Amino acid sequence: MSRLESVPAPILVLAGIVSVQFGGALAATLVPEIGAGGSVVMRLLFATVILLGIARPRWRGHSRRAWLTVIGFGLALGLMNFTFYGSLAHLPIGVAVTIEFLGPLLLAAAMSRRAVDLLAVVAAAGGVLLISEALSVPFAELNLTGLGLAATAGAFWAAYIIFSGRTGAEFEKLEGLALAMVVATVVTLPFGLASVPEWNGELIAKGLGIAVMSSVLPYSLEIVALRRLSTQVFGILLSLEPAVAALAGLLILSQSLHGWQLLGMALVVLASAIVLGLGARKDPAESTGS
Repeated sequence: MSRLESVPAPILVLAGIVSVQFGGALAATLVPEIGAGGSVVMRLLFATVILLGIARPRWRGHSRRAWLTVIGFGLALGLMNFTFYGSLAHLPIGVAVTIEFLGPLLLAAAMSRRAVDLLAVVAAAGGVLLISEALSVPFAELNLTGLGLAATAGAFWAAYIIFSGRTGAEFEKLEGLALAMVVATVVTLPFGLASVPEWNGELIAKGLGIAVMSSVLPYSLEIVALRRLSTQVFGILLSLEPAVAALAGLLILSQSLHGWQLLGMALVVLASAIVLGLGARKDPAESTGS
């Protein structure tokens, strides 16, 4: 058993959340310079090169089912990133995050078998709304294109959760993730190809940091965690994303936190505590790979 596999699955998820949100705060300084497409391509391209070097995946000897799984994972991963970055050009980031998060929340609710899990989903949903301040933005000011992109990102996020678990079951270590990253990079490359001539040393340094913090580290931790964590529990634990994003915004972007946001953070932490308190380890009879 590797060192990562000896770490409790919920801890791996939490570490991934912290990494991806602080990486997102760094990305907020890159998007205005080369656009959403360029930022996503730079992030995925660098992350793919790093993962290919670490995992050294085999390109032969995989079943048809394994290839279909990893292709689905890569498509979900790439399009999740691109549609969410695209939504930020039309919506306030808090509204975009809230709408996107409906994907994992609805997935967790749909797969729940216990009443307490539904209670945790409700608490997490309320917390996400308060953290994002979506309730304070007039509906008339919302852009339908942005709403559609954020909702699509949420759907791809739910698909990412499902395919991540299946990929972890089909491939050893990080092999499947590395192959999926190749697919994600190829899918998003046309959207950011025009930005390549603008890349300079400073932007590339930011891109490398974002690739490690927002892709390599969190995706690696999540795919290991999902081998031992149920999909619905993982979805609810992801409710910590907005809370950590608010903290990253405070520390890196000097964004202030309001009273309602602090209350929302408390609700989100409570929802995750309920799940952790009940035991987050996957039932041996349950498998996300089936």
